Amino acid sequence: MAGNKTYDEIAVGDSASISRVCTANDLYIFANASGNLNPLNLPDFDHDGDGRKDRALAPSMWVGALVSAVLGNILPGPGTIYRSQHFDFLDRAQVGDTLTVTVTVVAKEPANLIRVATKVETTGGRLVAEGEGVVEAPTRKIVFAAHEVPQILVERHQHFDRLIARAQMLEPLATAVVWPDDDASLGGALMAAEAGLIRPILIGRRASIEALAARLGQSLAACEIVETEGDVEAARKAVSLVHEGRAGAVMKGHLHTDTLLKPVVSRDGGLRATRRISHAFIMDVPGRVAPLIISDAAINIAPDLDTKVDITQNAIDLARAMGIETPKVGILSAVETVNPAIPSTLDAAILSKMAERGQITGGIVDGPLAMDNAVDVNAARTKGITSLVAGHADVLIMPNMEAGNMLAKELTFIAHAQAAGVVLGARVPVILTSRADDDRARLASCALALLYTHWQRTGVAARDKEEEFVMTSGTGHSVGGSEPAGQGTV
Repeated sequence: MAGNKTYDEIAVGDSASISRVCTANDLYIFANASGNLNPLNLPDFDHDGDGRKDRALAPSMWVGALVSAVLGNILPGPGTIYRSQHFDFLDRAQVGDTLTVTVTVVAKEPANLIRVATKVETTGGRLVAEGEGVVEAPTRKIVFAAHEVPQILVERHQHFDRLIARAQMLEPLATAVVWPDDDASLGGALMAAEAGLIRPILIGRRASIEALAARLGQSLAACEIVETEGDVEAARKAVSLVHEGRAGAVMKGHLHTDTLLKPVVSRDGGLRATRRISHAFIMDVPGRVAPLIISDAAINIAPDLDTKVDITQNAIDLARAMGIETPKVGILSAVETVNPAIPSTLDAAILSKMAERGQITGGIVDGPLAMDNAVDVNAARTKGITSLVAGHADVLIMPNMEAGNMLAKELTFIAHAQAAGVVLGARVPVILTSRADDDRARLASCALALLYTHWQRTGVAARDKEEEFVMTSGTGHSVGGSEPAGQGTV
């Protein structure tokens, strides 16, 4: 609850301060509210052309607006009306700076007016702005509950940007693109090639592919085309190219997933490896500080325990390939306690114990967990769950395909997440894209395949240019993490 000081209660010399960290989301919200789209004030922008993204400069008026937080919340507080404000902006604030805003009463004037000195400085005492304001102080007591203000969530998908940037540090992956005979499948493959993520081998009818590329205004100069008459033959040819060592990944074009995967999982000449294949959705959810992996939501309909072991291990390996050193894995059910009447809780408990005994490696596995206490710290705390995973899960292992698919679609269409997908457990990754995917999701799916392949070959996760710069320069600026996002929708 916030209370105010009335005009009669205020004395010359009264002072109040607040501190605030400037985050990237603050600048996005200000850009939306003000219409100021100056790239110097927007995060993730290479200001000086050196190949790395610089910390954005906070707009001066955003800095000045922080003064109103002191005036409206503390001194005088609720009921205050701004009359005038003068500022001198002496320096610039950047994302990551902690700013202290101080308001001091310098005079009381007639008509309930208060004259105040205002200043904004960094933690180190660097003065960013100073000035003087005049406000009309309230004449009656007001108490205001801050939680009554709707929260804001910034629809920002920075996690996919980072995955793509990491993958672009690697050599493009030779990729068999199966039956790319519509705008989305051919356009997505060519876009990924232009981004340096894949080297497409287009499998289908040459005449159709060339005509489609011409209509899209795209060049096929950098692409190999393998002629086939139908999508079934194209899928089989993609598997053959992997066996020949010509392709390191398979990418879905304009054909049914079953048609694509049938030769992949075939026991006779397919791409089976030692594990059961599984699908993983990687969700870039606004407001989360890290991407979220959901598995399996597309292939294994009702997995038994042995299949869940492989699903879990595949997902852990993918998370490590994405740069999560020790993934936290939540095995989901409807409840967080073991209940013999709910088989998925028994599977979850067994999987957790198997991880403890080293039968599942590379991550921290816990379950059963319900969805709320897997991803929300407060929910876990309320239910008294003590766990390294609860509230912090990077990976969610679903009880069955129905639950996984519904969760992924709910996050996409209700929480405005972006989803990328890849099939794991075969000799090479299989990139699954949908006609509904936007450009970033398509690129992210290709980036995942490349990152996963690199990790399988080397045992280490790739880093992007900015992370490499930090590693070699020894700067203290944290790159690769993300600040806590706001909440609600902009």
